[in-house]
Amino acid sequence: MKKTYILILFLVSTFAGYSQTDSSILHQYKLGFKFKEGIYANFQQYKQNSPISKAKIITNIDINRFDFFDVLLQNKTIKVYDNMGEVVEINSSKIWGFCNKSVVYINFNSEFNRIPVIGNISHYIANYTFTEYDPYTNGYNPYQTNYPQTKTELRQYLLDFNTGKIYDFTYKTVEILIMSDSELYDKYIDLSKRKQKKQKFIYIREFNKKHPIYFPK
Repeated sequence: MKKTYILILFLVSTFAGYSQTDSSILHQYKLGFKFKEGIYANFQQYKQNSPISKAKIITNIDINRFDFFDVLLQNKTIKVYDNMGEVVEINSSKIWGFCNKSVVYINFNSEFNRIPVIGNISHYIANYTFTEYDPYTNGYNPYQTNYPQTKTELRQYLLDFNTGKIYDFTYKTVEILIMSDSELYDKYIDLSKRKQKKQKFIYIREFNKKHPIYFPK
């Protein structure tokens, strides 16, 4: 119970300063923007460019190792100091992501994947694991040893900066995510389905250009 209380206190104290952030110190994200290094316990810490820094992580791993976060996150739990100097234990599988040398990684399907395209609509690639059943039977066939089969393939995903929700990268989800921009949205839905599929990344790029995001620096 004490650990749970401390963790709640840690999260509350972490977010307490967010509402006081002066909008005048927000910086527009552009290529070359320097993200702070550390682990993101949640999506809000990413949005605020306020990760848990290496200095607050309790570990015997050399913090100067190039693969520091990869090694650290192999542990089931990570101990860190909260803003009151108390030790808090965090489940590694619950961590939203981390930033290493200004490159952001998101925790998705139990793997940490780089987000190469950051914006109002971010884009990344991750492994997707699924089970394939025998197409000639209704579900699992106990008499066939080759089914069901577990397969993994690379898929593309979109991250909504406003909500933190993750979507499959399809022409339909692009339609949903650009809906707030009536000009772009109208142009997009006027396209044929084939052109929507072909140009969906172009519209994401245009939406991000028209609607930049901002981080405290």
